[in-house]
Amino acid sequence: MNRLLLATLCAISLPVTAQQKTPADAILDEFKHHPEHIMVAAHRASHNKYPENSLAAVKEAVEQGIDIVEIDLHETKDHILVLMHDETITRTTGKPGKVRDYTYHELQQFPLLFKGKPTTEIIPSFEQVLKITKGRIIVDVDFKEESEPAARQAFAQIAAHGMEEQVLFFIYDHHTAPTMYSWNPEIPVMPRAHSVAEIAEIQQMAAKQGKFPVIHGDASFYSDSLVKSITTGGTRVWMNALGKYDKLESEKDDAGFDQLRKDAAFANVIQTDYPEKLLAYLRRKGLHK
Repeated sequence: MNRLLLATLCAISLPVTAQQKTPADAILDEFKHHPEHIMVAAHRASHNKYPENSLAAVKEAVEQGIDIVEIDLHETKDHILVLMHDETITRTTGKPGKVRDYTYHELQQFPLLFKGKPTTEIIPSFEQVLKITKGRIIVDVDFKEESEPAARQAFAQIAAHGMEEQVLFFIYDHHTAPTMYSWNPEIPVMPRAHSVAEIAEIQQMAAKQGKFPVIHGDASFYSDSLVKSITTGGTRVWMNALGKYDKLESEKDDAGFDQLRKDAAFANVIQTDYPEKLLAYLRRKGLHK
């Protein structure tokens, strides 16, 4: 091979390699290799400017540089997975009935509300969210359905977009984890722990099938020693600022986050309704990249 041809091939290949590094790669590197840094999760996406669980709120989380966007999934009458927190659509659209009472097309006729007023945003599909988040942010899927076919569909869509590494699949019952890993062991599951006893069960389960990347804990049973034993083993601990701490934060800057840091000093993923404020707070404290 002559030198000119070799130089040409190298010039072509270098940009391709560079393109493989995405914002999500940087976030995943932090997630996996920097437990000293606290990751920020935007509850129902960044919904302080746009309707919760809307495409605009998801895009806002990406633009703000948030690490994780949390979304909620329900299934329509015609088995399309869409973003909606409640079982009903009343609070977010003003319309009666449950998500499953309508087809996806029918739901598209109902604008999402923001502060009680209609917007140009409509209920998005899971497919749409996967497309706009690929390579940009970690997605925490709070799966609200109890249907195994619906869960399998979610797994299939994640895999179809090549986003296995980029998604956390949140489950309320850790006993379902082995079944989900049997569908696709590449999609990480985040189990919810409701007690110290459940933490022990989850750790025993992890010893058999491999560690969970993150466990969702709770302030009711938090202790520094317990959480340090989890994080030093390479698993992150997720805590919510939702409710008590976010309320304090809304009343006085830093008050809620300061209190959460006192109450759960070693938690290293925090979900909040104020992700942009938490991100700025953590950076000031040297607790975020």
